[in-house]
Amino acid sequence: MQRFARDDLFDLAHSLLTGGGLDPEKARVVADLLIRTDELGVTTHGISMVSYYLPELASGRMTSDGRHEVVTDRGATQVWDGNYLPGHWVMTHALDAAMARARDTGIAAIAIRRSHHIGCLSTLTRIAALQGQICYIATSDPSGQWVAPYGGVEPLLTPNPWAIGYPGGDHPVLIDTCASITTVSKVREHINSGTQFAHPWMLDAEGNATTDPNVVNATPKGSILPVGGMDHGHKGFAMSLMVEMLTQGLSGHGRVEAPDRWGANVFLQVMDPAAFAGAGAFEAQVDHLNAACRDSTPVPGRGPVRIPGDRAASAMAAAETQGIALPDEVLTRIRNCAQTAGLGFPAALA
Repeated sequence: MQRFARDDLFDLAHSLLTGGGLDPEKARVVADLLIRTDELGVTTHGISMVSYYLPELASGRMTSDGRHEVVTDRGATQVWDGNYLPGHWVMTHALDAAMARARDTGIAAIAIRRSHHIGCLSTLTRIAALQGQICYIATSDPSGQWVAPYGGVEPLLTPNPWAIGYPGGDHPVLIDTCASITTVSKVREHINSGTQFAHPWMLDAEGNATTDPNVVNATPKGSILPVGGMDHGHKGFAMSLMVEMLTQGLSGHGRVEAPDRWGANVFLQVMDPAAFAGAGAFEAQVDHLNAACRDSTPVPGRGPVRIPGDRAASAMAAAETQGIALPDEVLTRIRNCAQTAGLGFPAALA
């Protein structure tokens, strides 16, 4: 790991994105949230994503300018069409709209179709949690086929991540997971670094569990196992169906239309604790449970029990004082992007 100044990484990401054709304001939003993701320690979804976004911009498969369309609006619920605009930008506007309505109605939800990739979900749910609200986000890509349904061998589904963030004392609780046992970004990371998974999280085309990430590039193609793996994968499969129902069923656009562009369908829900038993009652319950979990006697040799969000808070504190840590695999790809664009690469901090 090498560490870098936030401003240097932001300037590089912004320059790469604007140089790739994204308008400056959208590039600012995307770059800021990518670097914030690196600050949270999720380097698979931070500035590393620029290397995947630039070809999308060059081909026109990520829309570089314009706005989303509000398809339906019934007050507490909406449907948006993201027009394949940068997902970070679409989600920033969706969060603003949902949070404002949740303050009035207690709860608000937006189903979004045809956005581009929206990045790390915890980076987004954290925005609402810092404002005292509960935020749930689920996303799927109806063009993607990476995960086989439990009991099958043909990849059909995407990892279908979902996350919830809410106020939790010193920092938000950030639960961020997916219906597959690992993510596409992690698969790419292992392929790029030439490493195997530590556990058999992949499935080859013959139905054998394997540690080899390269099965996704084989013919016939292998897949990522659902949460629960070969033993209890029915649980991840069920979770995946739930996410696709919320993101594609409610948005009215998905696998039926068979899109061929990398995109994101999203279900966003924001709840205001003040509209239920009250913010104070909510905070008391959350703080009590967090404390009880942290005080639980740990498994020998495993260290203390953590609450989801503890590691992110620790990573942010380290990034603020020591700089943002990036692994070599990310640095190699982003250096190549900078070199291709004729841009200098920031110096690592001592």
